[in-house]
Amino acid sequence: MSLSSRSVAALRRPPSRDPAWLGRLFWMGAAAVLMWPLLVATEFRPWVFLEPDNLRVTARFIGSFWPLAHDAEFMAMVVRETWRTVAMATAGVTLALLVAIPLTLLNTRVLSISALSGRMARGPFWLRQAVRWLLIVLRSIPELVWALVFVRVVGLGPTAGVLAIALTYGGMLGKVYGEILESGETHATETLLRNGSGRLQAFCYGLLPTNAAELTSYTVYRWECAIRSSVVLGFVGAGGLGQQLDNSMKMFNGGEVATLLIVFILLVALADRVSGWLRKALS
Repeated sequence: MSLSSRSVAALRRPPSRDPAWLGRLFWMGAAAVLMWPLLVATEFRPWVFLEPDNLRVTARFIGSFWPLAHDAEFMAMVVRETWRTVAMATAGVTLALLVAIPLTLLNTRVLSISALSGRMARGPFWLRQAVRWLLIVLRSIPELVWALVFVRVVGLGPTAGVLAIALTYGGMLGKVYGEILESGETHATETLLRNGSGRLQAFCYGLLPTNAAELTSYTVYRWECAIRSSVVLGFVGAGGLGQQLDNSMKMFNGGEVATLLIVFILLVALADRVSGWLRKALS
């Protein structure tokens, strides 16, 4: 083999070690240094799970899950509360859409007629800023806090959960809808506005057709999240499976807790399959 052939073979030979290992090692060390004070601040001590007393308590708690509660009266209640949980999530997301869609139309810069010249007029500018801050307030307050407020106002039950989901998810949907619309193709919308079209017409015939699939996908995803949130809201008296799970845990009835957890897991899995099917059907 000639010298040139050996040089070519040496160039083709894969390196014996990762050439970027030093950089990766540096960034892993930097991440560890940054994470350490965070773990200390949160008192993160996973080794406490391995202490003998904690292991005995954990074993006793898990052992109480068997046998599962399955009597007819309890299962009828589970079916009723499962349906109520789905209804709460669906009604909450529907009301969230009624909040998000108008705010999105006001918040989207590409739908501003005055912005076509390059600089938005003062009135629309400050209106857009006010809408943006309203969306920030709505999504910054967790649905659990909203539920606590509405439980005091309307009393215990699913109504508080529906209103809590509507406000928080209305803020989330309004923000993401605006980002989706402004990041997509806007040429058709601008052309419609320049030729005298109204904002709603420009939205329906310009923005919506090109972004409908992405908007629908995110809406379905939020509906799936709302089902999980509705269970958590039940712990503050907003009804559904969460409230029954809270009652069973307070009564130390492990069989009922296990049954409710299994039903909740199946419900989330079913919601995931339904949302996946809807995304494929609408893509």
